[in-house]
Amino acid sequence: MECKKNAPIGVFDSGVGGLTVVREITRQLPEENIVYFGDTARVPYGSKSKENIIRFSEQIIRFLLTKEVKAIVIACNTASALALDAVRDEFDVPLLGVVVPGARAAVEATHNGKIGVIGTDATVHSHVYTKEIQKMKSDVTVQEKACPLFVPLVEEGFKDHAVTGEIIDHYLSSMRGSEIDTMILGCTHYPLLRSRIRTYMGDNIQIVNPAYETAMDLKKILKEQDMENPQTSQGHCEFYVSDAAEKFKSFANSVMPFDIESTRVIQIEEY
Repeated sequence: MECKKNAPIGVFDSGVGGLTVVREITRQLPEENIVYFGDTARVPYGSKSKENIIRFSEQIIRFLLTKEVKAIVIACNTASALALDAVRDEFDVPLLGVVVPGARAAVEATHNGKIGVIGTDATVHSHVYTKEIQKMKSDVTVQEKACPLFVPLVEEGFKDHAVTGEIIDHYLSSMRGSEIDTMILGCTHYPLLRSRIRTYMGDNIQIVNPAYETAMDLKKILKEQDMENPQTSQGHCEFYVSDAAEKFKSFANSVMPFDIESTRVIQIEEY
């Protein structure tokens, strides 16, 4: 069991967005080791079919299991929405998504029962947030909006560019004029645009980033299953991608609170 306790946590996403979840895990569980995989060769997931997203997720989970991870966080809303239920029973490891923690946080945050959700095409068209929110509180109204250009803007480093403000206005003008009092950032890339979205939407909207809730759920699972790492020193993080390692590393170093020394490319289709 001691070996299991020292084992790393696997985290994956379609690209750099999942780093927002890793950042939160390192804050809440600083002693845990992490193995991260960003599927940079196949980003974005939001425009892909359900079948492909399930296949991609299976390949990545198989890769992470070669690193002997003790739990896996699917730090991608699209994969959480479309693949988590399909792959959960395939693998003998705790699997955690980001949708349920995010939905729960929004239900707790709203005062008027009107919640907005922004995400990829695939996440929005799955209506997974609406389903989960209404399971928790049936009288809540959910307004969903797909924002497919947000992911490439983040991946290409355009978060501070003027064009991003125009695209935010294009996607969110109807929500800004609505009665929602809470908005879920339903894609792990979107917290990297949080300050721009906050400025546009105004201070009266509660913005929910599911990363914190996901980290807290992970903490609870590790405690319940007696898998918490007993070490008192800072955990170690390893980073793997399917393409463009240097670009990923450069971006990651602007997001993470510590320096990333190396990022390795994996031929993920082999798994």
